[in-house]
Amino acid sequence: MIRGISVASIPVRNQDAALKFYTEKLGFKVLTDQPFTPKQRWIELLIPGAESKLALFTPEGHENRIGSFQPLTFWCDDVVATSKVLKSKGVEFAAEPKTEPWGTLAIFKDVDGNQFVLSNKLG
Repeated sequence: MIRGISVASIPVRNQDAALKFYTEKLGFKVLTDQPFTPKQRWIELLIPGAESKLALFTPEGHENRIGSFQPLTFWCDDVVATSKVLKSKGVEFAAEPKTEPWGTLAIFKDVDGNQFVLSNKLG
């Protein structure tokens, strides 16, 4: 049976710029960076302390996904504190932290304008 998500892909325009953003601003670690196609590398990142991984990779024909809201939520222990740290590193937020009955969330952007939810862990 399915046991989890191994890798989630984030569509990016420029892999070098995206790699710099995700490692320097978000603190992710490079697991793999190798040639994949003539146009792209397979860049796989680890989130420290997490089992899931991210790939900075855009499948051919999916370039229109770059710069949109992505169906991926990152969680942290304290959304307000994490937002402050990320802002100090130059991360742009499309929505400031907001508390809802189910938890707190914010929306941040990466270097390509992809938007992601940042929330406290639910469940």
